[in-house]
Amino acid sequence: MYLKSFLVMAIVIGLTLFTSCSYLREEEKGRTAIARVGENYLYEEDLAHVLNGGLSKEDSASFVTNYINNWASKRLLLNKSRINLPEEKLAEFDALVENYRADLYTSAYKEALVAQGSDTAITKAQLESFYEKEKENFKLKEKLVQIRFIELPKQFLNKETVIEKLKNFDEADVAYLDSIGVQFKKLNFNDSIWIRASRVIDEIPPLTLENQDKYLKKSQFFELEDALGVYLAKITDVLQTNDIAPLSFIEPTIKQVLISRRKLDFIRKLETEIIDEAIKNKEFEVFDDE
Repeated sequence: MYLKSFLVMAIVIGLTLFTSCSYLREEEKGRTAIARVGENYLYEEDLAHVLNGGLSKEDSASFVTNYINNWASKRLLLNKSRINLPEEKLAEFDALVENYRADLYTSAYKEALVAQGSDTAITKAQLESFYEKEKENFKLKEKLVQIRFIELPKQFLNKETVIEKLKNFDEADVAYLDSIGVQFKKLNFNDSIWIRASRVIDEIPPLTLENQDKYLKKSQFFELEDALGVYLAKITDVLQTNDIAPLSFIEPTIKQVLISRRKLDFIRKLETEIIDEAIKNKEFEVFDDE
């Protein structure tokens, strides 16, 4: 009832394009029409899915009025274009529309089949095999580092102890640092993963593109400070630009490449099978020029 009430209000106050009441309340197969352009009707159900339930009655009426007028404007312009554009241009546009329609349907159908039938599981052996064959294509465009890192508040009292533990980093040292970790502003103890130098620079403001070569060196320990805090870091390893990226770093990219290739192979096989089946069932044939 509420939907009908503000639809009627919108039509009365905003729709001046149509003067016949029969146009506004055209009944067809149990549906209520609220607007007409030529032989095209706009129904209440067409508006139901675009209405926001949070709108007030007045806002809803305004929205409906604008929606109807926009719909009418597009339909009227479309009709005018079909009358006034050259036939060859209309034929060109119709072909583009048909191709686009076909692409939408076939793409959606192929994606559904791929989701059902294509295997996306990639084994470690497959990753390693691909990596060994293609590693020259995985040269780094940026320095990578393995780093353990702590940011301390400026007034932290036991800095020297933390520095000693961060440098040594045996089991007891790690346990101690973990036990007081809540006092740190930031920390990263996983120095087995590779991190982009740009990300490290983002985390440590005194570190810059200009001075990174001084600090981001293998086995280097450094302490930097600014108005926000004290930054302690131990670099365990470094890979330079143009070095081969390690498998652990490039693994997500390799997985995506392998999955994409597998999907492409699946689609090619599917298309071949569809054509072969159509030929077998005499649904598809190619006529000789003669």
